[in-house]
Amino acid sequence: MTSVRHRYRVVLGLCALVLLPVAAGCSSMDDTPSAAVPSPGAEAAGLCRNLDERLPDEVDGLGRNDPEPRSALTAAWGSPAIILRCGVPRPAGMLAKDTDSIEVNGVGWLMEEGDDGSFRFTTALRRAYVEVTLPKELASKGLGPLTDLAQPVKKAIPEGIAD
Repeated sequence: MTSVRHRYRVVLGLCALVLLPVAAGCSSMDDTPSAAVPSPGAEAAGLCRNLDERLPDEVDGLGRNDPEPRSALTAAWGSPAIILRCGVPRPAGMLAKDTDSIEVNGVGWLMEEGDDGSFRFTTALRRAYVEVTLPKELASKGLGPLTDLAQPVKKAIPEGIAD
């Protein structure tokens, strides 16, 4: 009788060892960011697909970690994630006279600080609007992410006025 109990415990122990990595693997999916997928017009959507093909595997040392749902119009790096959305509508703040704008490697960006300490940057004077959001935890990275994204934006999204 003790032999049967011992075998039963061994089998249960082995099952637990097999299932533990599976459960751990499932919990890592919680690190997948999410982002609303924009719905731009045909021209902007084509430019955004062009941008997606040029985006780097790393931004400011953070690996690519694309958001759900998957789309050529969104990308992300790290966790918490730097989120890029292409083909977003023109931000209301872009028309305001007291906007904060910066230029990074030849790409102009409107800079907006969120109530939660995050920062949102949106390209200016490009044929499609590209939005990059830095969560509060990564705000100290400064403009590093924009430096890594400027060249792909310049190559994929021509200068001009979107809309």
